[in-house]
Amino acid sequence: MFSVTQPAGGVLLAALGLVVPRLSFASLSVPDIPHIAPYFGTKTRYEEVNPHLLRDPLSADPSVLRSPPAERCSPVHLTAVIRHGSRYPTIKNIRRIQKLSELVRTEASRSSGGSEDWIQDIRSRWEAWYTEDMDGQLVAKGRDDLRQLASRLASLFPSLLSEENVKNRRVRFLTSSKHRCVSSVEAFQEGLQRHWGRPGESQHSVCVRADTEPEYSHEVDDELMRFFERCRGYVEGVENNHTALLEVEKFKHGKEMEGVRRRMADRLGLPHHRLTPDLVEAAFFLCSYELSIRSVHSPWCFLFNETDAKVLEYKSDLKQYWKRAYGHEISSLSSCPLFHHVFRTLDKAGRPPSVLVGHAETLLPLLSLLGLYKDQTPPTASNYPSQHGRRFQTSQIVPYAANLLFVLYDCQRGPRLQLLINESPVRFPGLEEEDAPLYRDVRATYRHLLDGCDFHRECEGRAVGRAPNTEL
Repeated sequence: MFSVTQPAGGVLLAALGLVVPRLSFASLSVPDIPHIAPYFGTKTRYEEVNPHLLRDPLSADPSVLRSPPAERCSPVHLTAVIRHGSRYPTIKNIRRIQKLSELVRTEASRSSGGSEDWIQDIRSRWEAWYTEDMDGQLVAKGRDDLRQLASRLASLFPSLLSEENVKNRRVRFLTSSKHRCVSSVEAFQEGLQRHWGRPGESQHSVCVRADTEPEYSHEVDDELMRFFERCRGYVEGVENNHTALLEVEKFKHGKEMEGVRRRMADRLGLPHHRLTPDLVEAAFFLCSYELSIRSVHSPWCFLFNETDAKVLEYKSDLKQYWKRAYGHEISSLSSCPLFHHVFRTLDKAGRPPSVLVGHAETLLPLLSLLGLYKDQTPPTASNYPSQHGRRFQTSQIVPYAANLLFVLYDCQRGPRLQLLINESPVRFPGLEEEDAPLYRDVRATYRHLLDGCDFHRECEGRAVGRAPNTEL
């Protein structure tokens, strides 16, 4: 079963008309989760990172809160930086999907590539039901992602994410202006309301009671949540610089990707030269979208084995590494405003909880600024074979609904700070001996950023390139 929210522009009727007939595909009789599901990079479902949520999406694990057992501690503040939930493809990928679908429909040979049911599904029965007015909007599953996350966090922090605190505006909700983020922050608040209890109403229900009008409050703050757009050094030096992602371009046309491209062309019965690397990636993402949007094991998934999926995941990781993370220093430094906001909030007396909803592009620079998931050897186009154990793996770091939680405790020896990423404890670099080190030690570790990391100086004062943009 799957549910559908009302997208803008009349997408609902179009989607219903196209989706329902396809539920009879032979490929849907296979197990629900594709074997390549853990390798979708930033398009990975949150459940691939936390598989126990497939059994119980509301199950919270209190053992992840790890203040020192010898001290009496209680959580007094939470700052949560959260990525939006599962979404529709953006226009760029919708157009690629449509192009791929047309290519297979008109040019794939029926006499080659195998006779399995899934091949016939792709060639003859699957149609591109995605339309451009969907453009990155949150889907029903994405609302569930945030509702369920809110319920779990409210279970872990009942005194902070309490009904009284939210009703009295003692919890601050900030969001990017993008529709998928606004919808996500509303879904998070809806999840809190359900957690507090409406007798007789299932927490798993997607429906909203008609007799009450939900009340949501949030502030839109793109300076915090979309800082990367305001950083000239980043925009001109990385975003619009065709040399910044050379490692991605080289890998895109390298031997590993070429092997995936040829194998996929053979399976579909297409001439090799007609299948571009972008269309290979479109097919891979089709598998991810159909899983995250409709909980469907798409026939497109069978085009790829695990080896193929790891190559495509690496290509995605290269892009994120060189565009949003450690590849260029300005990428992480662009997150200085968010970094300072988090620590100013932690410093304040009273410390109202904060829930900030943004993008993978919001979390990755901040995680990099904090020194997390940094490998000794950077990933490049030429060292793929040695990178299988890498720490920088976006499928695990920034799936849909990824979250970075700063938990401040009041303890006998003074305030302590714990970091959780996707609801699992992660230790601060340089402070690996403790799950929740003293807050003063955390501040000392990041003193160079707290005293520096000036957004204007970093983003306006650096020499930047002015090369034309290349879309990757």
